[in-house]
Amino acid sequence: MPTEDRVLDVRSEEPRRRHELIFETFTDLPVGHSYVLVNDHDPKPLRYQFEAENAGEFTWEYLEQGPQAWRVRIGRIAAPAAPGATVPS
Repeated sequence: MPTEDRVLDVRSEEPRRRHELIFETFTDLPVGHSYVLVNDHDPKPLRYQFEAENAGEFTWEYLEQGPQAWRVRIGRIAAPAAPGATVPS
């Protein structure tokens, strides 16, 4: 287990590139690890996307909620589901 989370600060990235970076980072994250996302606005829509595409695989913990920066610890708690598998409700 890492002692410190990796920090992914997307505030200086072009908006169209941000989600791509965030999801690439999550895809490469081993189970049991997390990273801290730093953004210039509340990433609530991103959480909805995580829930739709990665249900049961992640944790989401706000560490800071503005007004200048939002920091969210995103963790991987399960491996990706196999293609075609359904997530239990």
